[in-house]
Amino acid sequence: MTTATKTMKTEPTFDKNDKESVKKYLKYQQAKDKEMVKGIFRFHEVPGGCVSFTYGPMYKGDQTERYDLVDGQVYSLPLGVARHLNKNVWYPVHAYLQDENGNKVAKVGQKVRRCSFQSLEFVDIDDLTPTGTPLVTVETVGL
Repeated sequence: MTTATKTMKTEPTFDKNDKESVKKYLKYQQAKDKEMVKGIFRFHEVPGGCVSFTYGPMYKGDQTERYDLVDGQVYSLPLGVARHLNKNVWYPVHAYLQDENGNKVAKVGQKVRRCSFQSLEFVDIDDLTPTGTPLVTVETVGL
């Protein structure tokens, strides 16, 4: 059993009005986000290219860290950084639909993933979207 799996088994709950339970939860989340995961970086926007970015601080006491990643290379990254690459690095593409009268009735947005981090380890995390799944949002415009 990996350290990441051990840490994630008993996620504490918290009451937002109880400072001690919030502190305990944030300490747990900070430790979870620092767990190292091994995986392959994929740069969908520029295959074979590289990307440099800074990340943090996310929690009190954290430092800003710089990452230089090359498409197709294997890296060991903190879970928080891997989650960031899979969830937050995208851009929207919008299109407007018209009804039979020519009126704009809905705005359809599609999220285009710029890069991702494909884990090579089994980590029991439900909020990491697998690579390759399309992210699509649909919004309606007031009539």
